[in-house]
Amino acid sequence: MEANYIQLFNEARAAADALSLLDTPLINRVLNAIADKVTANVASILEANRADLERMHPENPMYDRLLLNEARIQGMAAELRHVAQLPSPLQAVLSEQVLPNGLQLSRISVPLGVIGIIYEARPNVTLDAFSLCFKTGNAVLLKGGTDAHHSNLAIVQLIHSVLQQYQLPQAAVTLLPPERISTETLLQATGYVDVVIPRGSQQLIDFVRKNARVPVIETGAGIVHTFIDATADTEKSKAIILNAKTRRVSVCNALDCLLVHEEQLIDLPNLLQPLAAKNVKLYADERAYVALQPHYPADLLAHATEEHYGTEFLSLQMAVKTVADIHEALQHIQRFSSKHSEAIVSQNKNNIALFLRAVDAAAVYANASTAFTDGAQFGLGAEIGISTQKLHARGPMALQALTSYKWIVVGDGQVRL
Repeated sequence: MEANYIQLFNEARAAADALSLLDTPLINRVLNAIADKVTANVASILEANRADLERMHPENPMYDRLLLNEARIQGMAAELRHVAQLPSPLQAVLSEQVLPNGLQLSRISVPLGVIGIIYEARPNVTLDAFSLCFKTGNAVLLKGGTDAHHSNLAIVQLIHSVLQQYQLPQAAVTLLPPERISTETLLQATGYVDVVIPRGSQQLIDFVRKNARVPVIETGAGIVHTFIDATADTEKSKAIILNAKTRRVSVCNALDCLLVHEEQLIDLPNLLQPLAAKNVKLYADERAYVALQPHYPADLLAHATEEHYGTEFLSLQMAVKTVADIHEALQHIQRFSSKHSEAIVSQNKNNIALFLRAVDAAAVYANASTAFTDGAQFGLGAEIGISTQKLHARGPMALQALTSYKWIVVGDGQVRL
């Protein structure tokens, strides 16, 4: 490992040790001061963001994620203030007991330590990740994508200016160089980094999983399905499909594949008519294609291939698959799901119960849009990501997910026989 990275990692470890001893009121004051700094420097953040946007084609699916505007920046600052208002999860007594030998045993929540975040063209993650890590006493190593480097750097510089004002270690947050070597080095940093959390495409997550020697929490990639059952209410279905697909197409909870009960084919053009107005391109299986062809714009309708059913589109595109019953829908989801968010629209209580029980995903919905899979929407505050695995954390990850615990044992001279 190169000496400059060893120095950065050692500084992060020292910062984590210091952060773990900070009191909550000071942490909250710093977060609010950073929020003030961000709102006072909207113009400089936008200037940096424009430099990034100029290098990306507007039709790139990542463009919307990279784009900042005044409303989004104000929203980022509001999230900082919200995190400051949340109760600290640190030093909480998770369990306690007195053993027969008189030992007082308790389990308390503590920081994870040094957290590495690898993410792509999403500069809002820079503030979200810092705020959640700082609130939980963790130092964070940020490896953002090259596409967003100017934006990320501008934000981190603002954070550093406030940390310096409060005489806190600037290594509480470190933006690593944008080159690929930083990712590879971070993934190999055993003894320096406690956990790495990748946020981004399936390709990024696969790369991290295959190359990491440090622990990894997988987040982000979402191949999302919604099943329209035979008994589904038409108006509810239309609203849910439209919202899940088009609210924000570049986010991981956006709808990628619509599963349609064959009895709903006659109503399929009506269900998907709002998508045509939004210029959503459909990749439909043969039966759905035949049902849609006379009614859906020809330039927005194509035959589906097998690869479309395993694609996270992150754009105005969606696959459509006809199924004979809920069991076929469940089989399809089991095969293609990334275990992120899955939904059923139905009035059949038995089918709803079966779907909610059988689907293996971090968030499973009945008669609601998958767009709700979000830390803020779940009442958790800003999120570090959405975990699609089962160890340590699952679903939207916020403050609690960035802590571990340790056992505290207090005795009075006991020895083990």
